[in-house]
Amino acid sequence: MRILVVGAGILGASVAYHLSLEKGVDVEVVDEEHQGKATLAGAGIVCPWATKVEEPAFYRFYAAGGAYYRKLVANLAENGETDFGYRQVGALVLAENETELAQVEKRVLTRVASVPEAGKVSRLSGKDAQALFPPLRDDFLALHIEGGARVEARAIAAAMMRVAVKNGAKARKGHVELALANGKPAATLNGEKLEADLVVVAAGAWANDILSSLGVSIAVAPQKGQIIHLRVPQETQDWPVLLPQASHYMLAFDDNRVVVGATRETGSGFDYRVTAGGQAEVLNFGLDLAPGLANATLIETRVGFRPATEGVKPLLGRIPGMEGMLIGNGLGAGGLTMGPLAGRLLAQTALGEPTDLDLADYPVLV
Repeated sequence: MRILVVGAGILGASVAYHLSLEKGVDVEVVDEEHQGKATLAGAGIVCPWATKVEEPAFYRFYAAGGAYYRKLVANLAENGETDFGYRQVGALVLAENETELAQVEKRVLTRVASVPEAGKVSRLSGKDAQALFPPLRDDFLALHIEGGARVEARAIAAAMMRVAVKNGAKARKGHVELALANGKPAATLNGEKLEADLVVVAAGAWANDILSSLGVSIAVAPQKGQIIHLRVPQETQDWPVLLPQASHYMLAFDDNRVVVGATRETGSGFDYRVTAGGQAEVLNFGLDLAPGLANATLIETRVGFRPATEGVKPLLGRIPGMEGMLIGNGLGAGGLTMGPLAGRLLAQTALGEPTDLDLADYPVLV
């Protein structure tokens, strides 16, 4: 069986990785390497139990995506891939007062009651929270989730692609064009026909550029995120993820680096610029949360375009009436948590296997 994967972000890389583990499957991946690909900018929090989103189908996917990471990390290690910033450092869900903390605690404890990978959940004082993340203000209350983790999005996507290529997958660069041939998508790259029994379109915010030639459009648009990276003199490898009651966040990696994010600029189009307003929004948030970062060195600001939908559920599966193609998209701000599992689900679908989650809950056309 020959399968073409369009896009090598975290979702496309996961599709290729999981397909490459199967015998008798020829996998080819083509990526256009757009500036602002969400995976290249993604920060990397894996702590689904803290989300405020209550939509059942979304949370089921989100939680399953978080749980799948342990298996994925172990399998990648068996293939010699360990350098992608994954570490279970815990997460601090921050609250301004007792009422807010009680709401957080109720939500989290209900969710983790039967989830061993979440680990121990406990309340911390502001001083205790600051001891774990020294630049943090000391007047927050916090709920500590032991099983919270972080990972480098671009690094884990690259690791999955390396394993896929080692297993025989082909990786190429360029813009794939699709056309209909006998009712099925036919693909070309720079005028060269790409032989495939099935095409998996995992092109993120650019998916409609690929699909338009088929007369197909999915409800996905770019949402711009500006994410700031800082360098500090302290060792940061064990600092927990910070999750305040807002859409922003903060986390640290092994190389004395702190990441602060992120703007959510709906209607941005593909405006790949670091803006004064975006920079100010993220820095003001970060310094209010953690004033101890005031003397940190600003290394870079990354810009990424999340594939966002009007709802919160991902879009996975087939377009009704169109054979020979699968779509994976709409992961939005949850792409890092859900991406590896989404790729596994699409690989299972491509191979005609039962899927770990029922994709009927995540239709491509809504």
